[in-house]
Amino acid sequence: MTLQPEPRLQLDTNIVTYTSSDTDWKEIYEPIIYGKQLFISFMTLAELLEAVHHKKMSAKNIQKYLNDIRSRYTVIPWNDSICNYFASVRVQRRNRPISVPDALIAATALAYDLPLVTHNARDFTEIDGLRLITRYGKGE
Repeated sequence: MTLQPEPRLQLDTNIVTYTSSDTDWKEIYEPIIYGKQLFISFMTLAELLEAVHHKKMSAKNIQKYLNDIRSRYTVIPWNDSICNYFASVRVQRRNRPISVPDALIAATALAYDLPLVTHNARDFTEIDGLRLITRYGKGE
């Protein structure tokens, strides 16, 4: 029996960045996400916006960027379920601390039962129930 790939995936911030630019990693991750329904956490959106603010983009260009992101990905807003998973992730990783952004991204994937595509799998190890897809480090 052959397992079919997941039709829905959540992307970590690095995957959004890689697949939006001309990097060697784009060629590696594009086939994984092609044809799938793609989601990002509100935290990923915040990290992406931090990067464009760092580049000092104009308000008009930031709005264009936001429109582009929203046309390609479904942005999952925060909610009580994500907050509950966030608390659980932080407790699970208390002996190996996880950053708040990574914990929120993981919590979003857990709350919506989505595999998380990431290039930084080690940031998300030892989290019960979290399914990782990567081509670098631990994961599928």
